[in-house]
Amino acid sequence: LVSISHNFTLHKLKQVTFRCCGSPLSCGSLPLSESLWTTKASGSVRLRINEACREETTTEPLTVHQMFKTSVKRYGHLNALAYKKNNQWEKITFPEYYHCCRRAGKSFLKLELKRFHGVGILGSNSPEWFFSAIGGIMAGGILTGIYSTNCPEACHYVASDSKANIIMVENQKQLEKILQIRSRLPDLKAIVQYSGSPQQKLPNLYSWEEFLELGVDVSDSELDEMMDSQRANQCCTLIYTSGTTGRPKGVMLSHDNITWTAIHASRAGDVSAGDVQQETLVSYLPLSHIAAQMFDIWTAIQWGEMVYFAQPDALKGSLVTTLTEVNPSNHMGVPRVWEKIMEKVKEEISRCGYVKKKLVTWAMSVSLQHHQRPGEKQFLFALADSLVLEKLRAQLGFSHCHKFFSGAAPIGMETIEFFLGLNICLYEVYGMSESTGPHFVSGPRAYKLPSCGKVIPGCRAKLSNMDSSNVGEVCCWGRNIFMGFLNMEDKTLEALDEEGWLRSGDLGRIDQDGFLYITGRIKELIITAGGENIPPVPIEEAVKKELPLISNAMLIGDKRKFLSLLLTLKVTVNTETTEPTQELSLEAVQFCQHLGSQSTKVSDIIEGQDQEVYLAIQQGIDRVNAQATSNAQIIQKWTILPWDFSIAGGELVWVPRMKLVWTCVSNSGILEAGMTVGLRLAHNEG
Repeated sequence: LVSISHNFTLHKLKQVTFRCCGSPLSCGSLPLSESLWTTKASGSVRLRINEACREETTTEPLTVHQMFKTSVKRYGHLNALAYKKNNQWEKITFPEYYHCCRRAGKSFLKLELKRFHGVGILGSNSPEWFFSAIGGIMAGGILTGIYSTNCPEACHYVASDSKANIIMVENQKQLEKILQIRSRLPDLKAIVQYSGSPQQKLPNLYSWEEFLELGVDVSDSELDEMMDSQRANQCCTLIYTSGTTGRPKGVMLSHDNITWTAIHASRAGDVSAGDVQQETLVSYLPLSHIAAQMFDIWTAIQWGEMVYFAQPDALKGSLVTTLTEVNPSNHMGVPRVWEKIMEKVKEEISRCGYVKKKLVTWAMSVSLQHHQRPGEKQFLFALADSLVLEKLRAQLGFSHCHKFFSGAAPIGMETIEFFLGLNICLYEVYGMSESTGPHFVSGPRAYKLPSCGKVIPGCRAKLSNMDSSNVGEVCCWGRNIFMGFLNMEDKTLEALDEEGWLRSGDLGRIDQDGFLYITGRIKELIITAGGENIPPVPIEEAVKKELPLISNAMLIGDKRKFLSLLLTLKVTVNTETTEPTQELSLEAVQFCQHLGSQSTKVSDIIEGQDQEVYLAIQQGIDRVNAQATSNAQIIQKWTILPWDFSIAGGELVWVPRMKLVWTCVSNSGILEAGMTVGLRLAHNEG
C-alpha cells in the first residue's frame, strides 16, 4: 500500500494501490512511468492522484471502454442517440450504441490499425462519427478529429503528425481533400466514407457498409484482448489546436483525462444521471474540438444522456429548427452562437408591432432586474415569464432547457444580460484543450457574474506572478491535465512549470469565494511605445456595447505611440457561403435610421462618408475614452473596414472560439486602401 504525498514521490512499481481515508483503491496495473508528461504517442504518464483532494482519489482510473461498459449496464433500457432519416427521428439504445462501436473496432483491427496510430475523422457530427471515434480507441488507435473546414494541407499536417492509419470522411467533398494528399501519407492504409457511397472505386476506399463488413470475421475475444491491454494513463485522443500562433499542436489526452473529467465536471454542472432523469442535448459543435467531444460523447456516455444530431448546416441557420423539435434539457454554445441567437431575437422583436414590442421589452427588463436583484418584484417576474418569456424560449427550442453553458471563449456582458432578460442564465465554463475542456464551471449552485464559476472539485488552481490588483496567470492542476503535446517536447515544457502546473496564458483573479474572473490574456496585452501594458479586450467590448452597429472591434497599438481601432459593421450573411455581404443587418439599419441616416450598405457609409454615422461612432468612442484609466488607453484614431470578419474571408478561424487571425494594417495602425501586407492579429506579435 502506497500513500502518495503532496510532493508526488516517485514509485517504481507496476502495481500500485492508492489508499484514501484508510480504504484501498485499486487502479489496476498501470505502465511504469515516473513523469507527469510525455510527447510520444505510445508513452504513459504518472497520474496526478493526490490525497489532498478527496474527490480525485475516490475515482478509480478507467479506460473509456470500461466507462462505456458500466454505462451500458446502468442505462441499457434508455435511448442514447437519435438522428434524422427520411425526416423521422431514428433512435439507438445504449446497448446498440456499444455494439456499433465494437463492430467498427473489429473493422479497424481487420484493416491492421497499429497501436497508438491515428484514426482521423473528417466531417460533420453523426452517429458514424461517434462509432468511429470509440471503435478506433477500442481497436488500440488514437482518436484524431480533423476540422471539416481544414484545407488539404491542414489535413495533411494532422494526418501525418498523428501517423493516421485510417481516415474517415463524411462525403465526396472531404474525400477529395484526402485524395489530394494521399500519396504523401505513408502510414495511411485506408479511407472510409461514412455518408453515402464514394463516386469512384479506388483501392482501400470503402463505404461505411463495406467497412463494417470487413470486421465480420474478427472474433469478440480479439477485440476484448486489445481493449484489456489498454491502460488509463495511456493516450486515447488527440485534440489539435488551431495553429494561429504556429504549427497546430496535438494535445494528448489519456483515458483517465477523459473519464475523470466526464465524471467530475458534469457533477459541477449539476447534470442528472439517466436513470434518475435523462438529460437530452443537441450535437452540433465541431467534434474535433474538446468542448464538443466532452459534452456530446464522453459526458453523455457517463451520465446516460440522449444525444440528438443536428443537420450539417446547423451553424448556417437550421440549429433553431432542430432545437424546437428536440427541446433539449441542456445546451452548450460558444459565445458567437449565443450572439447570433441574440441578434436573431432582436431582429424578430424589431419586426413586432408597437404594443407587442413594448410588452416584450417590459418583460425582459423585469427578468433582468429580477436576476440582478434576486427577491425583488417576484410577482411581476412570474407574470412576465408566464405571459411573454416562456413563449420566446419555446420559439428558440428552450421550453424544457434548464442548463445553458457557454465556453471556449469569453462571453460579453451584453450577451449575458440579454439572455437574463429571457430568464436564461448562461453558465460560463473556463478551460482549454490541455485541461480536457473544463477546469472552472458555473452552474445552478456556483453562479456569480461575471465569473467563470469555481474550480471543479478534485482540481486545483493558482495564480502566478500576481500584481498589486491580485491578478496573475491562471495555472491548473488535476487529473484533467493533458499528457503533453505530441512530438513537441519544447512546447510541452513551455506549457508546464517545473512542478507540473499547466500555464494557461490567461490573466485572472480569484475572489474570496473561489470564483474565477478572467481579465485578459498575457499574449494579448498591448505594450505601447511608452511601456504601458493595455488589455485590449475590455476596451473593444466597451466600444461594441456603446455602438450596437459594430460587429467587431480590433485594437492596434503594440510598440506604437497611441491606440488605433479597426471596426467592422453588422451585416447580413450569405447562408450558402457563410460570407458577409455588404447589406447592413436590420439592427444596423435601424441604428442608422435613428440617426437620420438612409444608409443600408457598408459602402453607403464608407464611400459616402456618412456624417451622421461617423459622428455617432466618434461620440461612442469618446464615451469609452472618458472611462479610460490613463491617457495611454485612449483611442486616438479609428476606421471602418469595408468587410466584416469571417471564416470564409480568413480573418476568423473556427476552433470554435472564433479567433481573429488576419487583417491588413499600415504602420500607423490604420487600414489603407490597396494595402496587401497581412499582419497576424496577435497583439504583441503583429
